[in-house]
Amino acid sequence: MANDNDLDKMLDELVKGKPPEEILGEEGVLKQLTKRLVERALEGEMTTHLGYEKHSPEGKNTGNSRNGKSQKHVKGEFGEVELEVPRDRNGEFEPQLVKKGQRRLPGFDEKVIALYARGMTTREIQSHLHELYGVEVSPTLISNVTDAVLEDVKAWQNRALESVYPIVYLDAIHLKLRTEGHIQNQAVYLALGVNLEGHKELLGLWVGEAEGAKFWLNVLTELNNRGVRDILVACVDGLKGFPEAIETVFPKTEVQLCIVHLVRNSLRYVSWKERRHAAQDLRLIYTAPTTEGAEQALGSFAAKWDTRYPSISKSWRSRWDNVTPFFSYPPEIRKAIYTTNAIESINAAIRKVTSKKGAFPTEEAVRKVLYLAIQNASARWTKPIHDWPAALNHFAIVFDGRIPV
Repeated sequence: MANDNDLDKMLDELVKGKPPEEILGEEGVLKQLTKRLVERALEGEMTTHLGYEKHSPEGKNTGNSRNGKSQKHVKGEFGEVELEVPRDRNGEFEPQLVKKGQRRLPGFDEKVIALYARGMTTREIQSHLHELYGVEVSPTLISNVTDAVLEDVKAWQNRALESVYPIVYLDAIHLKLRTEGHIQNQAVYLALGVNLEGHKELLGLWVGEAEGAKFWLNVLTELNNRGVRDILVACVDGLKGFPEAIETVFPKTEVQLCIVHLVRNSLRYVSWKERRHAAQDLRLIYTAPTTEGAEQALGSFAAKWDTRYPSISKSWRSRWDNVTPFFSYPPEIRKAIYTTNAIESINAAIRKVTSKKGAFPTEEAVRKVLYLAIQNASARWTKPIHDWPAALNHFAIVFDGRIPV
């Protein structure tokens, strides 16, 4: 077997004096080397299949032998390659590197899926592959390759979940879906859990016609069917009927109105010129050390802003029962509940890949794109939430007996 020095010498000889186009071009060294390596590997598979080397006398009277080669065109990262695939006389040879009927080299499908996961449209993927590799691919091929992801989506969506999640964020985003020739807004429901180790985990995604408490009830029921027996704190937006839907499935769960949603919805009423100052005054409410301090800050906010934006303080007061649990927690739990990094990292990843998509043709297309975006985002969730041991210890005291020992 050649050592590294021998391989380096061979490579030096291959590329010596050659311009880039002769190395990486349509008929370049890299493409030809790929062709030769694949063909050598196929010859090796044939030798293993027959049990003897080419032209070896051991092959006599074995009942099978080599029977020439057939041509096969496959797509790869270096363009389209014509391979010579060995055949055996009995027609029993089943190559594994490039299987019968396979028209793409290993790694090509993964390349298409990676481009799709970045939010590229079908047309952009076609253009990208043609410019870089000189490969022509059809929209049907791209669809077929990415459809393979749907099996992964199904398995992921139906996987068993942990029995207890200290925190679960329930949120919905809205996308456009083309249905029977019409473009409609579609809600995508997301459940993001924080497990007992403090790591974020997206529990699932669901596509529905419009955000509503009834659909959320179905989502919560599915989570329960998949093994979730208890949620300590559920962070939700201000959707009417949401707390009641949670109580139906998880009666002990404390419902906490998502501060991020509440602040964002409040600032929608404020002019751009005054938004920064209003945000600073709202911050005095949710960073108050106690419920009483938060009530005083809300009163001060109302006195200052109600003449121009009366709906903001009214909105906070109407939801106050689901805001106040926040103030009974120490800073480490407040941080865990309030942090925008949790659900916002998911939303940012989704917005990044859907911004160019326009209207999705099917619900399956939505699931493919969002699943891939979520997998990319979750790969960065390597650390637990900050100060998680302290937060978990406080949870264990407040929710006595509900955290598995």
